[in-house]
Formats: sequence, C-alpha cells, structure tokens
Amino acid sequence: MNDMTCIIIGGGHAGLHALKAIKETTRGMANGRRIRFVLFDKLPGHVRKVLLFRPAVSGEEITVPWSHWAAEGVEFVQGTVTSIDSGEKQLAYTDAQGKEAQIGYDLLVVTVGSIVRRPDPAQGGIALTDPQAASDIRERWQANLRKAAGETNPEERKRLLSVVVAGAGISGIETSAELALAMREEAAAIGLNPSDTAVYLLNTQERLFPEAPQKVGRKLELTLRECGVKVLHNCKAMREEAGVVTLSNGESLEVGLCIWTIGLIPNPALLRMGLPLTPEGQVQVDECYRVKGAPGVYSIGDCARIVDPRTGKADQMRCGEGVLQADRLGKVVMADLKGSPAPVHKSVPLDFYCIGLGENRGLVWGRKWGLTMMITGKPAWKFRNLAWDGGSMLR
Repeated sequence: MNDMTCIIIGGGHAGLHALKAIKETTRGMANGRRIRFVLFDKLPGHVRKVLLFRPAVSGEEITVPWSHWAAEGVEFVQGTVTSIDSGEKQLAYTDAQGKEAQIGYDLLVVTVGSIVRRPDPAQGGIALTDPQAASDIRERWQANLRKAAGETNPEERKRLLSVVVAGAGISGIETSAELALAMREEAAAIGLNPSDTAVYLLNTQERLFPEAPQKVGRKLELTLRECGVKVLHNCKAMREEAGVVTLSNGESLEVGLCIWTIGLIPNPALLRMGLPLTPEGQVQVDECYRVKGAPGVYSIGDCARIVDPRTGKADQMRCGEGVLQADRLGKVVMADLKGSPAPVHKSVPLDFYCIGLGENRGLVWGRKWGLTMMITGKPAWKFRNLAWDGGSMLR
C-alpha cells in the first residue's frame, strides 16, 4: 500500500508545531499506511521572526537550518508554492534552483503566516521586515555613530545620534529598547557621550500597551526611558526624507535613521494558492481548521481566520495562538483520518503577553478570571527567552 503524504507549507512557529503535533498524534501511520511528512519553505532555514530586532542591534544570527529539526520520516524542501489544485490534491512549486515541479498530497497544512507591513517606498526609512533589512539597519546606525564622532557641527551630530522607531506595538517596543542600549554602548566605545544618543518611539495611541491596565503601560514607558527611549504619544510618522521625519501632528524630527515597525499582514503568497480568502487576505477555515471547499487541506496561524464558534472571537496574529492551534490540529487530523468527531477550536482563555526590554529587562503581564499578574526585570527577561525558544522548538 502506498504511503500517505502530509505536506506543511511554511516553517514558522505554527508550521513547526503542526508538523510535531500531527507526527506525534498519528505516530507516522494512518489506516495502515505510513505517513510521509514534507515541510516546504522558501528559505533555507527557520527564521525566528520575533527576534528580527536582534540582527538590527547586534548582528545575531536568527536563522536556524532545517537540519536542526531533522527527524525520521520528515523531508525538507526549499521552494515557493505557486498554486494548489485541491481537486486533484496537487501543488505546484518552484524549487531553490528555479525549476518548476509538482507534488501530490493526501493532507495539506498551510501555515505561511504573516509578513511585516511595509510603508509606501515614498515614505522613506527602512522597514524591519527580514534579516537583510535588519542588517541594513545595523550598518546604518553604526555608520551614523562613526560619522558623529568626527562631526564638528553640533546640530548634525545630534541628528546622526538620533533614531525614530515608527510603530509602538510589541515589536516596536522591543526594537527601541534594545537599539537604545546598543547605541549607548557603541557610543561609549568610540568616545561619544552615551547620553547624547536618542531613540524616539512613535505611538499612535494615548498610551503604550492598551491591552493591559494603565499601570502596565506606565511601567513599560518608565523602563524604556531608563534604556534611553523617549515615547511620543498620539502621533505617527508620515514620511522620512533627507533626515527629517514628518509627524502627523505637524511637527518633525531630524534623525539619522527611521525604522518602521507598523504591524503584520497575512502573507501575500496566499493570493496565488487558489484557496478561499477573507477580504483581509486570510484563509477561510471552519471551527476545526479545515479549509472550506478543499478536502484534506487545513490552515492555522497568522494566515488563517480562526474564530471561536462559542464567542465569535477571532484569534490574533500571535505565535502563542498558533502554537495552541497546532496542538489541537494534531487531534483534528487524527479524528478526520479515523472518521470520528474532531475537537473544535477554543480561544485562548488567558490574556498573556511577554515583552523583552534588553538584557535582564522585561515585562510579563497576564489576566484570567478577573485576576491580573505582572512580572518585571530579570525574571520576565528569562521568561521571554523561554517563550522565544519554545516557539521555535529550541527547548
């Protein structure tokens, strides 16, 4: 009897955990047939997207080769999926050498996730979208500091030592904190006054982290200030041109670099796959993650519109949700293979966030049953690192 083929498209957090969950629940067998697992990704390794600020700050490598997750019965294919024929259960792809090919599947899991939203090119600056952009950011601010060390014009020196981070979500908060600390350290090393460096974090809302009580936002802002970050509320960057960032409130900032961290959008690669999408660009699935009108196809993570049927609440684009969905997906797939009732999606019963704010600094906040908890400092930093490593299955 021929093997079954289970393909996972996308090796982010959701994809890795989906592969693990399905492999464990099925034990590599279904209805007397061995399951062949194939993981597709366009990149040569798993990019730890939640750590994009690290190469922008320190040059840290955040891509882990697929061989790290090498396991019996799992194949890794570097390629870009160009279309899915759900009727024939075939997908077409272009491999790393540019060669077009096709492969059949019995089970297909789409976990291509999200990408960082890009501003219009005319708005200037650099969006923190991928490791290459992060590397460009690092080269830029370090070059600016070296120029500042030899600059005699005090206004130009001040500009070169200043950076704007446009977007105050968790990515923007973590980027600004680590960047401010790194700039201070680099400035001291080349003979500049560390306190002359400046990082501005632009927040479109009245306070940071509106998901939590006001005191949590205040604690975040206080810690950022200690790192050297100045938060500007109720404003956003409109454009950066010739070292001047124009703000929505009519004011402007002269800076050496503008970094955009303006949120996520579903991966546009979904547009060419031929799956049913919502107006926002996410895959339409039922309460068991099954793609509508495509037997044997499932989707979870940032790329899927997943709604709790009891509450009508949609999951957010967070890796924690994707990991929990993956665990349940393993049980769903096993139930579908057996022809038995499958478990239904349930939203995370806990509001929980962890934020890194530079080495030995962090904030963890959670709420359940009307009770809240907040952890700060080194314990929160350690917890955040555990969460980062857990999401990428490095622990």
